[in-house]
Amino acid sequence: MANILSTGTSALLAFQRALSTVSHNVANINTPGYSRQQVDFEARSPQFIGAGYVGRGTQITDVRRVADELANARVIDSGGELARLQQLSSMSGRIDSLMSESTTGVAGLWSNFFDSVSALSSNASAPAERQNMLGQANALTTRFQQLQGQFDQLSKEVDSGLAASAGEVNRLASEIAALNGRIGSAQTAAPDMLDRRDQMIRDLVALTGGTAVQQDGGAMNVFSAGGQALVVGVQASQLTVIPDSYRPERQQLALQTQGQTIRLDERVMGGRIGGLLEFRSQVLDQTQAELGRIALALGTTFNAGHSAGVDQYGDMGGAFFNIPAPVATGHAANGGTARFSASVADIAAVDGRNLVLQFQGGTWSATDALTGAAKTVTGSGAPGDPLRVGGIALSIDGTAQDGDRFLLQPTAQAARGLAVAITDPGRIAAAAPVQVQATLGNLGSAKPSAVRIVDAANPALRTPSTIEFLDANQYLIDGDGPYPYTPGDTVSANGWSFVLDGIPSAGDTFTMAATAPGSSNNGNAALLAGVDDRAALNGGSLSLNGAISGLTTAVGSAARHASYAAQAQATLHEQATTARESISGVNLDEEAANMLRLQQAYQAAAQIISTADTLFQSLLGAVRR
Repeated sequence: MANILSTGTSALLAFQRALSTVSHNVANINTPGYSRQQVDFEARSPQFIGAGYVGRGTQITDVRRVADELANARVIDSGGELARLQQLSSMSGRIDSLMSESTTGVAGLWSNFFDSVSALSSNASAPAERQNMLGQANALTTRFQQLQGQFDQLSKEVDSGLAASAGEVNRLASEIAALNGRIGSAQTAAPDMLDRRDQMIRDLVALTGGTAVQQDGGAMNVFSAGGQALVVGVQASQLTVIPDSYRPERQQLALQTQGQTIRLDERVMGGRIGGLLEFRSQVLDQTQAELGRIALALGTTFNAGHSAGVDQYGDMGGAFFNIPAPVATGHAANGGTARFSASVADIAAVDGRNLVLQFQGGTWSATDALTGAAKTVTGSGAPGDPLRVGGIALSIDGTAQDGDRFLLQPTAQAARGLAVAITDPGRIAAAAPVQVQATLGNLGSAKPSAVRIVDAANPALRTPSTIEFLDANQYLIDGDGPYPYTPGDTVSANGWSFVLDGIPSAGDTFTMAATAPGSSNNGNAALLAGVDDRAALNGGSLSLNGAISGLTTAVGSAARHASYAAQAQATLHEQATTARESISGVNLDEEAANMLRLQQAYQAAAQIISTADTLFQSLLGAVRR
């Protein structure tokens, strides 16, 4: 009778605990990362009664979670990559919006400015047209500055995101390490604690990318995408942000472990942190540099053309735009006193990419700051022989020591500093500095074309000159010559040139004279109106208009590529999550069936105990009689 009661009690307790497990599963159906739990039963050791063995009921051997480590690993890996791509896509989309929207982009104001230059070339003496050109120029430079300001704000957001993410990484890593210590062996650990650790690992990898590896004893070690150990057993490393060695205003990530601070290579980080760093280096910095290159090319080429003209006061034109110089900053660990003064030597050779200059063994070398590719360096750096690299000239002041490094940013800050240099509309050099006229008594059919300025710096440029044809095949310039002439040849001297349309006759003369103040001549304005179509970049193969279009297209392409990649990865992550849920997820239909089955078993066990009690009461009654 005692055996019946013991057997019924064991079943009652086992089924009660199994029902508690089922109810626990149902209660956590919406808990992120929860793995359903399952109760394992086994028969208790039987009792030998001489004639054989009699069973003694059941007992629970384990309450375990239903999990597949491979499925969990897939979710961890795909989650880290998805977080990286979503972060990259989100930030890249903001850059694309800035550059492509008509209200924030530069393309519309760029067209307005050159339209105003073209309008001035049609009416060079009109005050309204001059004022409009100045207004459009100011609007264009303001837009460049606004875009640079937006880029700076995005850079600050990246810095803030890195700092916040580092704090979250440290919290998660510390809690995972603490759980490793509490869990001990995975075989004896509480299922809920294992789920909690797995969820934290997923959250950590979503920030840094990387993998989780189980070591002997059940602890989980977590490594970043670059292989840096974040958690090893009960030890957690700490992420921190440190100032960039070249640009202190910019933050970099570093790992603090075993008393050392190790700067992390931003190219090998994953997760949301990797997305932030990739956005900054591959999208933000590149867009900023290219926008600066366009601003630099605009200022350089437009100034060159403007300085070749004459304003309404009869003076040669000066700079129309103020252009900032390239920036070269030293590494924080430099030991020498060297400083660089940088200027643009050849705008066609400037590609806008940041370069690292290093002094070693008495010579300077240069590498691409992003890829590490070597760049050609010429010159010594002395004032009369500057270093030349990537279209930039650099003069050195002070003395460099071996190992000293500098970051050269040819165009990164150019958009911020581009500004209109003049305020007086009369100072716009719309006129050509000299004009050529045919003498009224000429007998030939030759007519001079517009004067082209070959060398605006020639001191004799505006000196009056007379071109006299001895016959149709030779001419004198101010009595010098004769020079041979064939129809279509260019006549040039003192920094100017022109071409005759028609055939000159003997005795025909043409006079070259300085353009008078207040002239309505539009020769230089007509040339300035075509600056945007001039192939000034990429070695003379890319126009400014092409560069503007190319920048907008490149930014849009990068944003679309990141968006498509994020969408594809979201599908892969959903598949991995679905695969895990098919194994570990709670199924209400299945749990309802289990609950019904266990409820019936529990009631049956209770009936066994009731039967035992009835038998015992019958026995007591018989004894009393």
